[in-house]
Amino acid sequence: MPEELEGLYYRGTLSPPAIEFASPQGKQLFTEALEGGTMEGFFKLISYYQTQSEINYCGIASLAMVFNALAIDPGRTWKGPWRWFDDTMLDSCEPLSKIKDEGISFAKVAYSAYCNGANVEAFRTNESSIDDFRRQNGNGHYSPIGGYHAGRDMVLILDVARFKYPPHWMPLTLLWEAMDTIDESTGQHRGFMVISRSHKAFVSSLMHSNGHEDLKKVAKYLIEDIPPRMKLKDIKGVENILSVLFKSAPVDLKDFIKCVAEFWRQEDAGVFSKQNRERRSIETN
Repeated sequence: MPEELEGLYYRGTLSPPAIEFASPQGKQLFTEALEGGTMEGFFKLISYYQTQSEINYCGIASLAMVFNALAIDPGRTWKGPWRWFDDTMLDSCEPLSKIKDEGISFAKVAYSAYCNGANVEAFRTNESSIDDFRRQNGNGHYSPIGGYHAGRDMVLILDVARFKYPPHWMPLTLLWEAMDTIDESTGQHRGFMVISRSHKAFVSSLMHSNGHEDLKKVAKYLIEDIPPRMKLKDIKGVENILSVLFKSAPVDLKDFIKCVAEFWRQEDAGVFSKQNRERRSIETN
């Protein structure tokens, strides 16, 4: 190896039981899974497969790939006249500089998906089971799952860290074990998400057209404008507080509150994920 390349890395080597997608065995698994009808999501996802642009962008790169596969309109341009999702556009809940240094939490990935117009079902491993995971044809470091081989109980991981690993098959049980660990940054279990295109008309205006500027206006209003007003006013009760809060409020405050409320609803109440599991039980019984 040339001296200037010492200490640098060129991709990783997959270790058994992982099976490279492009290998003869990987192709055989794909053929069998396709015939078994468990590869429905593969073709859309592979059409928009991308490599994360930064080491810690796996979460937002996975979202960008899934959003494009679901044909969700970002409502703002990527480059030139084209509306398109890229991981560098997904900073609705964390500054990109922070994601670049620290990554992004499970809850904030779910929040970002919701605020960009997707339906999100998020399942932490301590609130679900490996059988719940096995039944999903959804999304799963962070990387999308491109398919499932029922006979071998293996999933196809479309790893967005393509500079490190190519797409590969992995035993579902091994993937579950990797997820069933604690994220030290949050103290909570990791998990998986099922993301789908929203059928609701609402898509947060914070993420449309000048969404970033709208978010800044709302943040400035709440952080800089409201506190001085609260000090100047003779606040007596909830009605006065609400009057101060909503008088001259930015037009996007309502959508901002909806996004924040949905985030905390998911985090504290049930999309993570007891209620989803109960609902699925009702639907299948």
